[in-house]
Amino acid sequence: MKRIILFLATNIAVLIVLSIVMNILMAVFGVDFGSYTGLLIFAAIFGFGGAFISLFISKWMAKRSTGAKVIEQPRNDAERWLLETVRKQAQQAGIGMPEVAIYDSPEANAFATGASKNNSLVAVSTGLLRSMSKDEVEAVLAHEVSHIANGDMVTLTLIQGVVNTFVIFLARVIAGLINSALRGNQQGGSHHGGGGFAYFGLVILFEILFGALASLIVFYFSRQREYRADAGAASLVGPSKMIAALQRLSQGKESQLDDKMLAFGIKGKLAKGELMMTHPPIEKRIAALRNRSFQ
Repeated sequence: MKRIILFLATNIAVLIVLSIVMNILMAVFGVDFGSYTGLLIFAAIFGFGGAFISLFISKWMAKRSTGAKVIEQPRNDAERWLLETVRKQAQQAGIGMPEVAIYDSPEANAFATGASKNNSLVAVSTGLLRSMSKDEVEAVLAHEVSHIANGDMVTLTLIQGVVNTFVIFLARVIAGLINSALRGNQQGGSHHGGGGFAYFGLVILFEILFGALASLIVFYFSRQREYRADAGAASLVGPSKMIAALQRLSQGKESQLDDKMLAFGIKGKLAKGELMMTHPPIEKRIAALRNRSFQ
């Protein structure tokens, strides 16, 4: 229930902010959202706006959705070792020191998030700390630090913003054309084709269709960044440690992180086909490391 309330509150806040932006554009700059140019601006506001707002509040959302507790002052040797390991890896990777957190979960998983390379969070589950050796945990931490160093959070946000924009734009353009044709409206010049329930029904239908197709693009880039983060981790701690960590992860269950956090975890969920997966199969990740040469 807490996650549902948090999700709804966040999305309502995003809609309010973006609605204010639209009203300012109409009042100050005279943007006509009924034209194709205006529609594209509308689509970009909601496509990129939602993606970037999610990025900027990603650490806050991650902490609250997983219950992750940031280590301010180490309470034991394990927490002290976590901080020192991340600090050393961050220095090697040339990024600012991330916040380091632990969240309570029986699954072995970890994630990284944050708005920039110098404003980030690395979190590990209690299940990961219990089930892995220090070398394996070190490799997992290096994987997450590599995500941050590679700028993966920002890159995925930009990709998500682009595909969101085109999904919103194309759904409304095609729905407007079909609706106009069905109503015999030959006037054109407006994307909404006269509006009405039929138009909005078509918009929803095409947003679902295009959204499903666009997700394949996002999933592809998500899988590629996992390969890069694995390679980055291998460069930081050695390929043998990263391979051992992946082998250990393969023995556990699929990720239990919710959908908003799933792409940021080191381990994903299984799907009927690789095209629908945010993470490559672990055996492919291991093979990629074994076939790669490292300095």
